[in-house]
Amino acid sequence: MAVILATSRSFGDGDRDLTTELTEQGHTVLRGPSGHDIGALAGALSKADAWVAGTGPVSARHMDAAPGLRVIARYGVGFEAVDVAAAAQRGIVVTNTPGANSDAVADHAVALMLAALRSITAGDRGVRAGDWSVIRGRQLGSQRVGIVGFGRIGRGVAQRLSGFGGTVVAHDPFLDEDAYTAAGVVGASLDDIGRASDIVSLHAPGGRTIIDTDWLDRLDHPITLINTARPDLIDEEALADALRDGRVRAFAADTLLGDTAASESPLLADDLADRVTVTPHFGAQTVEAVDGMGSIAVDNALAVLEGRQPPNPVPGSHPVSASTT
Repeated sequence: MAVILATSRSFGDGDRDLTTELTEQGHTVLRGPSGHDIGALAGALSKADAWVAGTGPVSARHMDAAPGLRVIARYGVGFEAVDVAAAAQRGIVVTNTPGANSDAVADHAVALMLAALRSITAGDRGVRAGDWSVIRGRQLGSQRVGIVGFGRIGRGVAQRLSGFGGTVVAHDPFLDEDAYTAAGVVGASLDDIGRASDIVSLHAPGGRTIIDTDWLDRLDHPITLINTARPDLIDEEALADALRDGRVRAFAADTLLGDTAASESPLLADDLADRVTVTPHFGAQTVEAVDGMGSIAVDNALAVLEGRQPPNPVPGSHPVSASTT
């Protein structure tokens, strides 16, 4: 039976008790910190056959501390924190959990749109301070929504917006016009999507800045900006300036640069509090998504440990072969 290290904070915290399920199958489950401090993990890594990895980095040093490690089952969609090349060199399979949290994040994106359009947070703050002044908002169905990144989450947002009756445009460099037409949306270039939209919702992978000074300067009317994707998609200083001068009407996000270390973000300035809503990176944290991510990660890990191809290997991952059984 295998030793499985789990370092995701929410692993087994949904309706399914995955630790008990694995233990009843004869496996040993070890827990470790999601930040992946190598000193704190060294003992567990030395014993691990599989690693259900949290959001922290997974480096060659971590792998070298785990001589028996055969699979890194990333708990979530993103795997940029994992050194996939180093894993492949060491014969370690890397997997992820695509789609497990897509519905949760799509729900959250629409919730943030509504919060921004109706000044939900500012209204709550006002009432708690004894101020019942009316803040006039806008209806979501009256807005043209631009979606940047039209994968599972972006398409889920478009499906949800169809019930509100608005117009949806989308941009994704990997799709052609037929894909947009099939989804019932209109395709647009990244340069045009701001001018074609009242709300722009980001669902692209990280690694480059999309919302920068040049992009914001090309806007010809105020927009509302939503980000439930990666924080590095946004130049925060440029966005703060755009909020102050009215090019951006409101901003709502589930992430900022540095996340828990983001207390100095220019977007959290007191003078922007009535136009900025930020949630603590919990868009994917629903009971259903936690169960989905956990169960898919476990299925991937067990497949590799049993010598089977896992359902969700990431690009560049080492293939399972007879030599891994």
